[in-house]
Amino acid sequence: MHRSAASVPADARDAKHRVLKDVFGYDDFRPGQAAVMEALLNGRHVLAVMPTGAGKSLCYQVPALVLGGLTIVVSPLVALMQDQVAALRLAGVAADTINSSLDREANVAAWRRVASGQTRLLYLAPERLMTERMLDALARLDVRLIAIDEAHCIS
Repeated sequence: MHRSAASVPADARDAKHRVLKDVFGYDDFRPGQAAVMEALLNGRHVLAVMPTGAGKSLCYQVPALVLGGLTIVVSPLVALMQDQVAALRLAGVAADTINSSLDREANVAAWRRVASGQTRLLYLAPERLMTERMLDALARLDVRLIAIDEAHCIS
């Protein structure tokens, strides 16, 4: 699940600017965002501590689209996951969440999109991620990045 620096596309620096503009509609990065993205695109582990509204989500969303494959986003709140997925879908990004607020049919449909490679970002609660069944299923996929959206999800 860890990318080496050698496997990062040579044009990743330009690609992150294109994704920022074309997908998210921003001309420039906010302070700190570009450095976080560069580190992620170079295969490094990153802890980004930024204030509310500083654009932390873009710090993993842009690299997710540059790197391809699947990005797992661990988030503690269903409402936050749903808001993020809705915003990404509005921007044309294939994003899904599998969570306890959805019925079984919706979760199965989301998983089918994930397993078929259609989904680029998958939002999961920590307790959903840490089941043996989910970990086994994710191990069979092309997971390129794991983002922990709230530090208190780490234990």
